[in-house]
Amino acid sequence: MSFTPQVEPSHYQNMVYDSKERYISYWHQIDEVVRVRPSRCLEVGIGNGFVHRELRRHGLEVTTLDADSRLGPDVVGSVTELPFEDEAFEAVCCFETLEHLPWDQLETAASELGRVSSRHVLISLPDVTPYLNVDVRVGFGKRVVNLFRSMPDASPPRHEFNGEHYWEIGKQGYPLTRVLSSLSAAGLRTENNFRVREYPYHHFFRLRVD
Repeated sequence: MSFTPQVEPSHYQNMVYDSKERYISYWHQIDEVVRVRPSRCLEVGIGNGFVHRELRRHGLEVTTLDADSRLGPDVVGSVTELPFEDEAFEAVCCFETLEHLPWDQLETAASELGRVSSRHVLISLPDVTPYLNVDVRVGFGKRVVNLFRSMPDASPPRHEFNGEHYWEIGKQGYPLTRVLSSLSAAGLRTENNFRVREYPYHHFFRLRVD
């Protein structure tokens, strides 16, 4: 497989990458997998390894795959051609990874994720759609007002490839509706999608294999 890594492994090993917001996203990544209770899980795109280490600590059997052998995955391979049998896992997760592929490969990659899963595909993608976030608490955490709403821009910014992301939700030509349509065309039914309130840049999708 011909593959040129976009970043060095050291990219994932510092506190600039592992910001407070990203740790909040890690929590949601782990929670999304744990809540569907798979006995066998595949993680595609492993970054610094935090998520699969925690999933294994929770007792899950996790196989890891990444295109970059330097990150030490269990299997080296491409998300557009996964080297596994059909329905080999009960859940497949692919967090903050698919945007590293050109848009015209999204449906192929999503189809592959669905092919090797018997139940769920869990992904997250970057989302720059403007939003309103109101969260008012009184005393020791009693919530009085709790509101989060995406507010699509009538004139969204254009996306420029930065060496890593080929596209992002909310950029010109990449509205959420287009992403949902592509996932549906890949045979994945959206059970839930949400943005992380504390880190709205990460948009999660819980998908069911039809």
